[in-house]
Amino acid sequence: MAVVMFVALGSVTALWVNPFFVRMTPAGGWEISLLALLSFLSGLYVVIRRPFCSNKTVSAGGVLGFLGVACPVCNKILLVIFGSELLLSYYEPVRIYMAIIGVLIALWALSREWRYYTRVEAT
Repeated sequence: MAVVMFVALGSVTALWVNPFFVRMTPAGGWEISLLALLSFLSGLYVVIRRPFCSNKTVSAGGVLGFLGVACPVCNKILLVIFGSELLLSYYEPVRIYMAIIGVLIALWALSREWRYYTRVEAT
């Protein structure tokens, strides 16, 4: 799951050269690192999660992480809603913080599931 998420999201956000997507703004080194961390945490979450419980939390972390590593100009939905000038002026500077918050939310969801899993296994 972690590898699939890393390859799929990295390709869609054009963090590396691929024939399907082109990135309009240059990618920094932190984007690949944060995507790798988010993918790793999500992969662990899938391994230990309970069915149908707390999926919203890790999903929110995944969405925020995706929006944080994605190119703001390439994201057509954000571009239509806000326009390129607004995205580059206000969204671009806070993108890294959005990705970090997404990783922290995923880490929180994983730790919550891990605590539940260890309590259930102990009983």
